[in-house]
Amino acid sequence: MHKTFPFILLIVALTIPACSPKPSAVLPPVPSYWPTQGWQENTPEENGFDSAKLAEGLQTIRDQGINLHSLTVVRNGDVILDAYFYPYDGGTVHEVASVTKSVLTTLIGIAADQGKLQLDDKMVSFFPDHKIANRSFLKNQITVRQLAGMTSGLDCISANDEQTLTEMGNAPDWVQFTLDLKMKHIPGTYFEYCSPGMHVLSAILQKATGMTTSEFARLNLFEPLGITDFIWESDPQGHTDGWAGLYLHPRDLAKIGYLMLHQGQWDGKQIVSSRWVEEATKLQKKTGRGDNYGYGWWVPPPTQFIEFAAEGRGGQYIRVLPQLNMVIVTTGGGFEWDEITPMLVPAMVDPAAPITANPKGVEQLRTALKAILQPPSPQAVPPLPQTAHTISGKTYAFDFSPLDIKTIRFDFDKADEAHLHATFYNQPEKDLMIPLNGVYQMYPIGEHGLAMGLRGTWIDSETFLFEYDAITNNDAYALEIHFAGDRATIKAKERTHTTGLTLEGTLQNP
Repeated sequence: MHKTFPFILLIVALTIPACSPKPSAVLPPVPSYWPTQGWQENTPEENGFDSAKLAEGLQTIRDQGINLHSLTVVRNGDVILDAYFYPYDGGTVHEVASVTKSVLTTLIGIAADQGKLQLDDKMVSFFPDHKIANRSFLKNQITVRQLAGMTSGLDCISANDEQTLTEMGNAPDWVQFTLDLKMKHIPGTYFEYCSPGMHVLSAILQKATGMTTSEFARLNLFEPLGITDFIWESDPQGHTDGWAGLYLHPRDLAKIGYLMLHQGQWDGKQIVSSRWVEEATKLQKKTGRGDNYGYGWWVPPPTQFIEFAAEGRGGQYIRVLPQLNMVIVTTGGGFEWDEITPMLVPAMVDPAAPITANPKGVEQLRTALKAILQPPSPQAVPPLPQTAHTISGKTYAFDFSPLDIKTIRFDFDKADEAHLHATFYNQPEKDLMIPLNGVYQMYPIGEHGLAMGLRGTWIDSETFLFEYDAITNNDAYALEIHFAGDRATIKAKERTHTTGLTLEGTLQNP
């Protein structure tokens, strides 16, 4: 008989909205191996989990349409679950959104360890050749530490889908734009989620080390951990993005969490100082929204069960549970953590010891892992509405917008698919087949040549729904295109953002 696991502890650990620091008394055992060359795998039962219940949970996630792309669980140094959900198959890297910030601040810690910069260095000291607008005594006091903890005091608006981040992305020089922001608070006194501030932090790292953040990461973090496949985007001036734009494999994300679990140690080397890990993963400033912040890592108020986490838009998570010697990693296309916890909690039977081997349950889990990778069954395609025939072969033109669409033309000459010809203001034109049966057609036309899925359906007699899912960077757009006379109105909504966009197009050469 195994002792009953107090589920309330796991529920608290898995359902708190963000994470907390590991107390110094909770130290994981020294690993028997390090996953530099790859993770060892073991059965869930060897680590206190029930394979059959994990299988049930994975199938429920699939059946409920939760937009989870991957789920990786590392327990006691073993990968006990490595699940991938259609349409993401795990064969390529995946953009990790704001988890990038947690990696960036880890690099800041490494640079500080190397003496390349100091946490209390002033932001403006790294940009002597920049003419900075709204320069003031307060702006001159902003430090590297405050940028890392999001307490710079800059007038950075996180509301409205990160309004200031959008404005930065529309500016010709992102670093200059952020340096020029007005001041709103005394530095160090107020938390405001500020992605532009993190981008300036990346530029500071480049100034301090003489290499881009991407290159510094490759030499000082990724290669020591055995991470060789990654993409990290840059701004127009060549500064590595500090706020997002990093692509990693889920198993490599787990290595980042495992490094932090072991206080910055990796195979006999101190990759980043234990002091930095402690400071980065403990409360530095209350956010006023329930979850709190360290330096690039989220921490909760004190709880009975303690953890810390990196979190990114759309469901990108690294959650570290020191008391369970466990790291949980997810990637996603638009889901919240508490959507999946009801499927995880019942699977953990005993946190302290293996449970009875269950070959039948292991086989159920293998079957579920294969099933969740499969596309859905094709749906029956209803007869096309008259509008499809009316607009088929006609071209509609649009003014420039963030979607970059210049013209579109649909050809509905088949019952179960449409042909789309699209031109753009800043990219090559495309000819694409769009299935109408609910199953994505995959094309290597996403960011960095990665996969993108396309599908469509008529949702009423005059409105065509066109969906494209970038899959590996969690951008998934639904475009409702309403045709009326010589007008085509596109209402575009991205799955993980609250705001949308409306475009008005006119028939070309009617």
